[in-house]
Amino acid sequence: MLTRRLVALYVGLWLYGTSMAVMIRAGLGLDPWDVFHQGLAAHLPLSFGAVTALTGVVVLLAWIPLRQRPGLGTLSNVIVIAVAVDAGLWLIPAAESLWVRVTAMLVAVVVNAAATVLYIGAGMGPGPRDGLMTGLVGRTGWPIWSVRTGIEVTVLTTGWFLGGSVGIGTLVYAFGIGPLVQLMVPLIDGRLPGFAPTPAQRPTPTTPQATTC
Repeated sequence: MLTRRLVALYVGLWLYGTSMAVMIRAGLGLDPWDVFHQGLAAHLPLSFGAVTALTGVVVLLAWIPLRQRPGLGTLSNVIVIAVAVDAGLWLIPAAESLWVRVTAMLVAVVVNAAATVLYIGAGMGPGPRDGLMTGLVGRTGWPIWSVRTGIEVTVLTTGWFLGGSVGIGTLVYAFGIGPLVQLMVPLIDGRLPGFAPTPAQRPTPTTPQATTC
């Protein structure tokens, strides 16, 4: 079970970073946090991956007053995604024709959703940015949607002013990532601890033994 979780964690994180690189190469707009990362990278002598890692570390510092505790997945998130996105940007050329760019953008969003399901499903600690959201929800009592929206609008606006790429890809990601993740969750439902088994998979009250992973 631990091996399965570790594979899901690191495959998910690597695919997440790779999908970020594909989205950048498509050049049709990025998700809110990557708009922020790209905007910062334009003003710092650092690679995109390094800026991503640096942002993750700063966000982790904000966990301290929120009393959030990092896990293996949290620390791995900072390192693996940064390496994966820089490797992807090194290997993947910029798309030229519009249809290739649109296809790349759509593929990136789908892969990002699959990577998110694997990473969360591993159940080994939230990423820095997700932990910031849950920590703020826990401390303020505000609804999740309002906290998440507030964070993403803030980083998107800041990144846009810094020169980050906002476009149709930003909208596709914003409206597509949630439904895609929801569609993919049943594929690993009950197989990894980050997602509970569906009702059909749970033992009935008369069944003495529990299900196994």
